[in-house]
Amino acid sequence: MLEKRIGVISCSGEECLGGTISRLAVRKMMEELKPGMVSTLCLPLFIAGDGGEREFAEKYPTIAVDGCSKCCAKRAIEKYSNKVAGSVDVAEIIGEAKALDKPLSTRNLTDEHMEYVKQTAEKTSEIFDDILIKSI
Repeated sequence: MLEKRIGVISCSGEECLGGTISRLAVRKMMEELKPGMVSTLCLPLFIAGDGGEREFAEKYPTIAVDGCSKCCAKRAIEKYSNKVAGSVDVAEIIGEAKALDKPLSTRNLTDEHMEYVKQTAEKTSEIFDDILIKSI
């Protein structure tokens, strides 16, 4: 188990593909890349003022994984808690136009979409590892 806790907040936007990719990437981190190491935070609760979510982000490094260049997760963390420890913008990985595509059910995601999830999770994991290295 980690001595240093690290939080990750994904996009909660349901209106675009980038939001779906960001959420699936965080789940991939939790289940495959960093099992038992990731503390996820709920963006809607965070914005609504949940003390536990905000307190965590004040005390521990937190990574924002945003679905588009609006960067709602990053902005919320920095407005209500602390500077982000790192951020990932899906639009920078797959392009803004693709990130803003209509959302798909996870049942309809293609191999291309799953590659976007993989790339986003890997970039988030790199930031996660950098935070761990710096905390040693």
